[in-house]
Amino acid sequence: MDFVFTENDIKKIAKILKCDWNLKGNNYRLNLQNSEKTRKLSLEIYPDMQIGEKFGNLISVYTENTHLQLHFCTGYVLSEMLEEVTFFSEQQGKVCGLIIEKEAGCNMYANVEKSILSGDFSTLGPEVMLGGIALSLTEHMIDSPSKKKHT
Repeated sequence: MDFVFTENDIKKIAKILKCDWNLKGNNYRLNLQNSEKTRKLSLEIYPDMQIGEKFGNLISVYTENTHLQLHFCTGYVLSEMLEEVTFFSEQQGKVCGLIIEKEAGCNMYANVEKSILSGDFSTLGPEVMLGGIALSLTEHMIDSPSKKKHT
């Protein structure tokens, strides 16, 4: 595994999301709340944990009605402008992404063809275009030799 989350990474993520974080045993936990929209979200980041027979980063998101996981997270992208963090994984030309917003919102995209992350989005149907646009900022990191984290 090329990339493992460190405490420094967690501090950068918490700064973008404007939330506190705690080390809880084998994971970092960040809690986000948006009172105006009555949304709450808990984000747990498990660095370098055993997942089956391999080790990797696991991202878990808990909301009132949902539990999402991203296994083998290979990196993240911080967006100060959008006040969000995109966690991603890439395997065999497919990209999965979990986007966490400061306002306690969350979006998940799974098995997006890497080839649609760049190019002319207008040639794609609107249903497909959204995932391509949302994950397009990960493209330069997926192809990076050092891979995997960006501030």
